Amino acid sequence: MTMHTATEWVTLAGIIPGATPTKIPQLEGPISKIFGYGLWLLVLAGAAGAGIGVYKLVWSDKRGHGGGSEPFKWMGAGVAAILLAGSLIAILNGIAGG
Repeated sequence: MTMHTATEWVTLAGIIPGATPTKIPQLEGPISKIFGYGLWLLVLAGAAGAGIGVYKLVWSDKRGHGGGSEPFKWMGAGVAAILLAGSLIAILNGIAGG
């Protein structure tokens, strides 16, 4: 499978509805596309991780039998992924725009 095919599958699947990666100077072609879409997928994965954490928190055993920190690990990792990808997207858009 080529890189172009992989990016087309992501785009055609409708996973990222208005996300178009910004072209980065000196980094054009499929690498720029995959890197841009990869950051958007990282945002979606972070949102999914935070959602799983909320789900686990709702259905967790609250009787004090241990394992109470697992939902917070999921939510923290999800929020960290969103913040990381969001800041990288903002930095790359600033570099490409200016």
